[in-house]
Parts: sequence; C-alpha cells; structure tokens
Amino acid sequence: MVLPREFIKPFSALLFFWILLNGTLAPDTLLIGVVASFAIVWFLRESMSFLNEFRATPQAFIAAFNYFGYFLKELVKSNIALARVVLSPDLPINPGIVKVRTRLKSKMGRLLLANSITLTPGTLTVEIEGEYLYIHWVNIESDDIDAATESIVAGFEKYLEVIYG
Repeated sequence: MVLPREFIKPFSALLFFWILLNGTLAPDTLLIGVVASFAIVWFLRESMSFLNEFRATPQAFIAAFNYFGYFLKELVKSNIALARVVLSPDLPINPGIVKVRTRLKSKMGRLLLANSITLTPGTLTVEIEGEYLYIHWVNIESDDIDAATESIVAGFEKYLEVIYG
C-alpha cells in the first residue's frame, strides 16, 4: 500500500517533533511516536491542513524564519505607535474598518495572515471573505483597497506566499 503525500507529510512532521521533544531514538519511545503520529494523522486528517499545505522546501523554512523576524519587528513598531497614540493628550485616532486583498490561496496562509494582523496592536481582523479581509484599524491611513493592502498585508504576505502559496 502506497501512502498518499497528504498522509506522509503530517505523519513525518509529527514524528520529527516527537523525536525532538523526547531527545532519543530508543526503540520503545520511537514506537510510541510512530503509533501516536499515525493515530493523530489518521483520525484528524481533515484538521491537519496546516501541515498538508506547508511547502517543505528550503525556501519555505527560510521564509518562515524571516516571517517570524518580520512579525516581531512589526509587533514592536505597532506597540510603540499605539503607545504614542494612547499617551497623546488629544488621542489622534481615525478608527474604521478597511477592506484589504490577499493573494494567498491557502486556507492556512490566510489564517496566519489574519492572526498576524490581529496580534499586531492597532489592527484586528474582523472577517475573511474570499480574497478579502476586513480589518479594524485604529488609525486609518487610507481606505483605498490597494493602499491599505500595501500598508497592512504586503509585508506578511510576501513570506506566507513562499511558505503556503
């Protein structure tokens, strides 16, 4: 029986993490890892899209590392910007919901994009509808779809396209 790629990729990833977490290749530990990984993928295969959609290429791993760095940089920048707004006596905000477009086709890529936007202070993903995300923005810089997309989405998206497509 040849196992499909949709089974092998998540199974391999789970087994790899099992080995990393246990730090041993002892036969009994490895056997438990194989059984547990198989059971998880078999019974939860519909919920494993985050592993199935991941492009396990060297470029994807580099992009994931860079994505993490970019996210941390944006997190610090947005915290400082929002702190300035909150500490300002006149509270200079222009809140509203903007519509942005994503080129990401992967469900997981879109989910990570939405969560990254939400975790960045000053923005909150309200809804995902097809290729569009509706974002509550504390200080709207532009309500034009292309300009808002460039400001909010583009930085995250360039890495997620490599990782998930």
